[in-house]
Amino acid sequence: MWYIFAAIFILGSLYGLYLLYIKAGRQGWEAIVPVYRQYVMAQLVGRPTWWIVWLFVPIVNVFIFYDFYLNFVKAFGKRRFWENAAAVLVPFIVLPMWGRDPNVKYLGQSTTEEFKKKYPYKKSLGREWADAIIFATVAATLIRGFLIEAYMIPSGSMERSLLVGDFLFVSKLNYGPRVPMTPIAFPFAHHTMPITGGKAYSELIQLPYKRLAGFQEIKRNDVVVFNYPTETFRPIDKRENYIKRCVGLPGDVVSMEDAKLFVNGEPAYTSVEFQTNYIVQTEPNSIDQQKLKDNRLELDNYYTNPAQGLYVIHMTKEEADQVKTWPNIQKVEELIYPKGTTDPMSDAYPHYEHGPVWNFDNFGPITVPKKGASVKLDSLSAPIYELVISTYEGNTFEKRADGYYINGQKSDSYTFKMDYYWMQGDNRHNSADSRAWGFVPEDHIVGKALFTWMSWDTDGSGLSKIRWNRIFKGIN
Repeated sequence: MWYIFAAIFILGSLYGLYLLYIKAGRQGWEAIVPVYRQYVMAQLVGRPTWWIVWLFVPIVNVFIFYDFYLNFVKAFGKRRFWENAAAVLVPFIVLPMWGRDPNVKYLGQSTTEEFKKKYPYKKSLGREWADAIIFATVAATLIRGFLIEAYMIPSGSMERSLLVGDFLFVSKLNYGPRVPMTPIAFPFAHHTMPITGGKAYSELIQLPYKRLAGFQEIKRNDVVVFNYPTETFRPIDKRENYIKRCVGLPGDVVSMEDAKLFVNGEPAYTSVEFQTNYIVQTEPNSIDQQKLKDNRLELDNYYTNPAQGLYVIHMTKEEADQVKTWPNIQKVEELIYPKGTTDPMSDAYPHYEHGPVWNFDNFGPITVPKKGASVKLDSLSAPIYELVISTYEGNTFEKRADGYYINGQKSDSYTFKMDYYWMQGDNRHNSADSRAWGFVPEDHIVGKALFTWMSWDTDGSGLSKIRWNRIFKGIN
C-alpha cells in the first residue's frame, strides 16, 4: 500500500511540474531531472541560480527547496492560503489540475519587485502568521523526521563518552530515514503533549515499517539512538528514545566474561572513556562528597557504606588510578560480579527460571538474530528468542508438554524476519541495556549520534554551566 501511495505522490507531482514548466516556456523534461529542476525553477522565480548549492547542505536545503517551490506556484498566481497548503500537502492532485487548467498561466518571476508591483497581493496579519506557522511546522517536521534531530542525554548510562546534559545531533540519513509509522501526531512533540500532558499522537492510522535508503549500514560500535523495545504500550516510533553503543550486529555472538565484552570470540572495542564500578576502601567517612562532585564521580548508593569506609564509585580506569593517590585510600579494585552469581540490582536477560545463572559481567554467549537465519528451539534458546518471535515479529508462541508451538503449529526452529542489534552503555554498571532486556529490532532504530552541539552542567554556575570543551565534539 505504501509503494502504491508513494508512486502516486511522486509521479503525480512530477506530471504536474512537467505541465507547469511547459506553461512557463520551458521544456517539460526539465521538471523531471533532480537538481537541474531546481536550477530552472530558480530562474523561473527570479532567485540566484547559485542558490542550488544550498540544496546539498542539510537543514538549509529544506528551506531553499520550499522557497523555490512555493514561489514557483506563486508565479502562476497561486498565492492564497489554501493553494499554498495544498501545494505542500497534496501536490500530486493540485499540480496536474493547475497544469491542465487553461486559465492558469505563468505570470513571471514571482520574487522580483516588478512582479509584486504588477500583481499586488496584500496579506492580512493573520495570513502572514498562518503562512509562517505552517511553513515552520512542515519544515521542522521534515527535518526531524527525515534529516536530523536534536537529542539530550538524560542519564549517565554512556558516561564518560556522553555526559548528562549533552545535547546531540542525531542523523536520520546515515541509516536511512524511517517513514513515520504513526503519522498523525502533534508537531514538535515525541509522545507526550507539552504542558498539558496526554498523548501527542493518534493511532487512527498505523503504517507498516519502511526505511528509505541511507548512506551506510549500522557499524559495530556506532553510538545509536533507538526506541526502547519492551515499551509495548506505545507505537514503535513513539516509544522512549534510548542511546547506547551497538556492540553486536546481526549474526554476531556476544558474551561477557569477568566484565570484559567479547564479540565472535574476540575481545571487543573498549572506549577510552569506558566506565565501570570500583570498590574503594578507606577510613570511615573520609571521602568528602564535594571532592567526588568536583571530580564528577558518582557513587553507587546500593553498595556504598561511608560509615564502614566502603565506597563503590562509577569511574574510568584513569580516574581509578587518580583516586588511588588520594589520602587514606587503602584499596581500589574493580567490582566484578562472579560467574554463577546474581547481581542484586540487575537481572540479566533472558531471565532464566531454569537454566544458566547470568549477570551483567558474565553472560552468554548469545547469537544476535539475523534476517533469514534460523535458530533451533530448545530449553536454552527459547527463552532468549521468545520475545523476538512473539512481540517483535507478531507470532503466537507457546510452550507445551510436547514442544514449542508458533501460530498454533508445532515447531522445532524459527527463521527471523528482521535484523536485530545488541546495545550496551559505556557505563557498564550503570546502564539499562541489552543485558537487561535483550535485542533491538531494526524497525526501532532512529538514527546515528553525530556530535555534541551543546553541553550543560547542572552542577556548574554562571558560564561554567556550559562545558565549552564538549561543544561540537564528535562522538566516537
